Amino acid sequence: MAEYYLGFDLSTQQLKGIAVKADLKLAYEAKVDFDADLSKYGIEKGVLTNPAEGEIFAPVAMWLDAIDLVLQRLKEQGLDFSKVKGLSGAGMQHGTVFWSKDGETLLEGLDAGKTLLEQLEGKKSAFSHPYSPNWQDASTQEQCDAFDGKLGSQERLAEVTGSKAHHRFSGPQIMRFRQKYPKSYAATARISLVSSFLASIFLGKVAPIDIGDVCGMNLWDIKKGGWHEDLLALAAGDKGLADLKAKLGHVPEDGGASFGNISPYFVKRYNFSPSTSIVPFTGDNPSTILALPLRASDAIVSLGTSTTFLMSTPQYKPDPAYHFMNHPATAGLYMFMLCYKNGGLAREHIRDALNSQSSDSKSKSWDTFNKTATETPVLGQTSSSSPMRLGLFFPRPEIVPNVKAGIWRYLFDSKTSSLSAVPPQEVRTKTEDSSWDIPEADARAILESQFLSLRLRSQNLVHKQGKLPPQPRRIYLVGGGAANPAIAQLAGEVLGGAEGVFKLDIGGNACALGSAYKAAWSGLAEKGEDFEAFVEERWNEEGFVKKIGDGYREGVWEKYGEALKGFEEVENRALEEKGEGRGKPKEMGSAITRDRDPAVKHD
Repeated sequence: MAEYYLGFDLSTQQLKGIAVKADLKLAYEAKVDFDADLSKYGIEKGVLTNPAEGEIFAPVAMWLDAIDLVLQRLKEQGLDFSKVKGLSGAGMQHGTVFWSKDGETLLEGLDAGKTLLEQLEGKKSAFSHPYSPNWQDASTQEQCDAFDGKLGSQERLAEVTGSKAHHRFSGPQIMRFRQKYPKSYAATARISLVSSFLASIFLGKVAPIDIGDVCGMNLWDIKKGGWHEDLLALAAGDKGLADLKAKLGHVPEDGGASFGNISPYFVKRYNFSPSTSIVPFTGDNPSTILALPLRASDAIVSLGTSTTFLMSTPQYKPDPAYHFMNHPATAGLYMFMLCYKNGGLAREHIRDALNSQSSDSKSKSWDTFNKTATETPVLGQTSSSSPMRLGLFFPRPEIVPNVKAGIWRYLFDSKTSSLSAVPPQEVRTKTEDSSWDIPEADARAILESQFLSLRLRSQNLVHKQGKLPPQPRRIYLVGGGAANPAIAQLAGEVLGGAEGVFKLDIGGNACALGSAYKAAWSGLAEKGEDFEAFVEERWNEEGFVKKIGDGYREGVWEKYGEALKGFEEVENRALEEKGEGRGKPKEMGSAITRDRDPAVKHD
């Protein structure tokens, strides 16, 4: 008899549900598109906005409607819910749901003859506030400043919680909610993240927050494994520490241990087995790294409108420029995450400049860009004594490093560590004309720049691969840029990759697949079998992965290592010239499933 494991993904614009078999093969999938299916809520791209205050939020009632609807669609496809052994899910990170004092009672007493919406948003509401702030929300500048200052610096906050303060993070959001809606905050019995909200619905009581997702709050002391009381006190206000701690609840350390069995509501309404296990739901980014057997030092590079870099690592080396979170399934591992605003659009600007010189000036073809990039020498060096070309290409403000929009081009002499700026083309002297041909030299330089930034920030997290120097074991490319052979070649040359560069194609299902895999692991793994080993044994690599590049090239990789010092100094020059305080928040949507633009996710 077939057995199934369900995975859900609640993102900004849709709720997706999938079912996999015990061998992890996809069996069923369905989705609810909020704009298309639930437009009655007045949303656009899944959210409501209050531009005057920078607020972006979603109606929780809409999500209740979507849960019933996605289950109905799975049923219509033929999924027999009685054969589902376990389920888990993912939610867009940072968003909070505020339960009323009636919330848990209403959850426990659900009538299978009525919809979730009728009962949880009826005469009595399960929620003290009808909306959940979205990751795109930028209303918490004042609260972020307070969080960054509470422990003395952004560096100290990142050291403790894995990240500096961000507008979208739950701690600053809770603090602002308390300040703006004091009566609603006082009427709040429990606070869930989006992931634990979804788990709560299936569990029939308020579910704990997940050990990975809790790290997107600026409230969790990652190394000590508990709530940081000074930060809780900041969010909670005078004498509110114990109250907020009770609202947030206990966070279990085991990301794979069942929360319990499914609510009787779903047994009676949808014919789930009463023994269906509810496995911890996590955030969308942590769930993304569960969609494949990602080993320590493996890297995922998402090449969309913006760029996201994910790595699983046993080393905890936080910095304000990036994020560290607990691994959602494997104790002792962390998820390292970098988010850039400038990715595909920056590359397209140079592609278009090159194409504008051809007979088909409006072409969107990458052929000329790719040919130019791959035929240009490494770092633009025509000989070992010529300087290295290093640049930054930011058509929009960047957050890594945190600078305003601009383009910087420099020549770096690695022997003397000297750096000289390349003048704009229109004011160059004749002797300077050949140092950096624009836009031709930019084609390779932008790819080198983007990958050097990743290498600079991840170099201390990788380890030796056999006899090869420290570098990623594998590099997985996803998103629109993954199909470009020049990008794959440069990724391997700059970053390395002992086993090569691979294109990962999981469609738009990464978060939901990761969740379903975790549910299957929780139910089927042998005692002591770690998540990665469980998935690797069953995962169909041929169906999802294709090798597209050789990775490490001796001599070339080392040359890029020499360039890192110069590249770091280029960033420092840019910061001196155009550095900003806090940039607009970068979204943290799932790195695999969606194009991101910082503010860009979550479909």
